[in-house]
Amino acid sequence: MKPLVIAHRGACGYRPEHTLAAYALAIAQGADFIEPDLVPTRDGVLVARHENDLSDSTDVADRPVFADRHCVKVIDGVEHAGWFSEDFSLDEIKTLRARERLPALRPDNTAYDGRFEVPTFAEILALLKAAETEGRRVGVYPETKHPTYFAHEGRHLDGRPIAQSLPQKVVADLVAAGFTDPARVFLQSFEIESLLELRRTWMPAGGVEFPLVQLIGNPRRGRPRDLAWHLARGGALASVYTDLGECWDDGLGEHTRYGHLLQPAALRWLRTQGIAVLGPSFEALLPDGPDGPVTALVEDARAADLALHPYTLRAELGGEAYGRRLLALGVGAFFIDQPDLGRRLADG
Repeated sequence: MKPLVIAHRGACGYRPEHTLAAYALAIAQGADFIEPDLVPTRDGVLVARHENDLSDSTDVADRPVFADRHCVKVIDGVEHAGWFSEDFSLDEIKTLRARERLPALRPDNTAYDGRFEVPTFAEILALLKAAETEGRRVGVYPETKHPTYFAHEGRHLDGRPIAQSLPQKVVADLVAAGFTDPARVFLQSFEIESLLELRRTWMPAGGVEFPLVQLIGNPRRGRPRDLAWHLARGGALASVYTDLGECWDDGLGEHTRYGHLLQPAALRWLRTQGIAVLGPSFEALLPDGPDGPVTALVEDARAADLALHPYTLRAELGGEAYGRRLLALGVGAFFIDQPDLGRRLADG
């Protein structure tokens, strides 16, 4: 079976990311799945942005009418200054226009600055359904961004709690669109609790079942934000994570990092919790380059019956060489910014 080509934020190598134009181009270039990152508006609508900070990916800074929305927030423990999706209604966000977020890497994409709206998740699903009528059955691979922040930590500009469940909203949008074929949906998150909520609560409530993907951040420095939040509150970790802490000697605590989740016992635990896929960076598999030795994670994931969907290949940064090596290792899918290159690689 050919590996799946996942268009990372659409065909973002050629168009500003998370726009309908980027997704449409990805479909035309042969992607098997398109990947939207999802954040909520003030009125609770999911829109596609890499972050809830709109500063780098839209022209919000050039809109005097929104100057008073600029503020400083702490998101996942890091201070950010900018304009944030949760402080804008959908109608207001629809007045903004997308910009290339990485102009130094992709200067040609700046020619499209100002042309495209910020799409809703519902509009993305409608695009996929329209493509299906033309013979292209493409799936969707959404990521819920900062679910702990939006559910528990975050505040609107006026100080009110945001208190929005992204796992609940993504399932609701999929069900409302009738986009419920489990062969065409993967749900991914860097946060463990978000995936556990999907499996235990929101997918059963919606009458659906989709494969879940545990994304892996920096193994040494990064850790799931949900775990940090529960630790800070002093809550009973076992009520959320059951026996995860028994997968290594020192249990769950401030020391726990993503690297702990890569230990064989933890990989097996993820599988018992209904996680079907592990999403590490490609560097976690090939830390010394595309021709270097492979880490034990490839075999450990296979032994735990977890598929590997590494992120993110970029043509400008050796993506083709890395892609060929990843395919030789037998990964089930890969994220790429240039879906046409991904298609050529997957087709051999």
